[in-house]
Amino acid sequence: MTNDSKNKWIGFDLGGTKMLSTLYDSDFEVLGRRRKKTKGHEGQKAGLERIAQTIRETLEDAGINTSELSGIGIGCPGPLDLDEGILLDAHNLGWYDVPLKKFLEKEFDCPAIIANDVDLGVYGESRFGAGVDARCVIGIFPGTGIGGGCVYEGNIFRGTKSSCMEIGHIQVMPNGPRCACGQKGCLEAVASRMAISSAAAQAAYRGQAPYLKEHGGTDLSEIRSGVLAKSVNNGDTVVEEIIKQASQQIGVAVSSLINLMAPDIIILGGGLVEAMPELIKGTVAKTAQKNILSSYEGTYKIKVAELGDDAAVLGAGAWAEYNFK
Repeated sequence: MTNDSKNKWIGFDLGGTKMLSTLYDSDFEVLGRRRKKTKGHEGQKAGLERIAQTIRETLEDAGINTSELSGIGIGCPGPLDLDEGILLDAHNLGWYDVPLKKFLEKEFDCPAIIANDVDLGVYGESRFGAGVDARCVIGIFPGTGIGGGCVYEGNIFRGTKSSCMEIGHIQVMPNGPRCACGQKGCLEAVASRMAISSAAAQAAYRGQAPYLKEHGGTDLSEIRSGVLAKSVNNGDTVVEEIIKQASQQIGVAVSSLINLMAPDIIILGGGLVEAMPELIKGTVAKTAQKNILSSYEGTYKIKVAELGDDAAVLGAGAWAEYNFK
């Protein structure tokens, strides 16, 4: 247990392209912050040292000594051993079986906890954003894939040793397109930004999306959320229809989650939703409404995430406080 008089918490988000470290006080006001790009395949030893150095610089930014730190929460992609605090596989970084908890506790002489980065994003929204005061919050974040998480009665909903809520791998289209996981018809395969961008690129190639063809081309790496939003706003109706169809599939998955878990709040987040909140939220809500049991009508709200990129790092710091205060 930590000394309550210290009450300063590090939240750390080890995302796919960035490291974001933030120091919070007892009211979760920001005291210091550092952001660095991740370096793919730099080696686990060098990567761990970069994490530690980023945290040290965060403390220096706030004028805080390591001895004043109460705890560290870190959000990680990929499969995790939550009990042992081990990052099992981060293939984008080339890291395997990384003992993050043990390393951080030895380095900073304070307790540390790891969790899935999407879970922490939902936890952040439940504490400080769109899910405040809800009993059950489910988050869905369409991006390159589709991440999901749940906070139930103040706790992150999890498996025995690992994270769960792999919403992106709910099958919504039997015998549909092949997902990266190897199965067919997963939500991620038909409704992620990558799936939307792929369909939009084909439309642009066929001449059905003139604005997108001129301003985004047909290269998937260039067809990101902002470009898709501009395409819709500038009259590419076929792109709007592609996004609606993807949102309908998310709505089908949401209806299943409502029927299964009866959440108070379903939060939609990520860059794609931020770029087109009304189009995506409206379509998801309309589709979900058509597919839920009548007894659940009026029992839930579908909201857009409020914390943006800060959700996971804020959630990480708050999760450390929850576990160690």
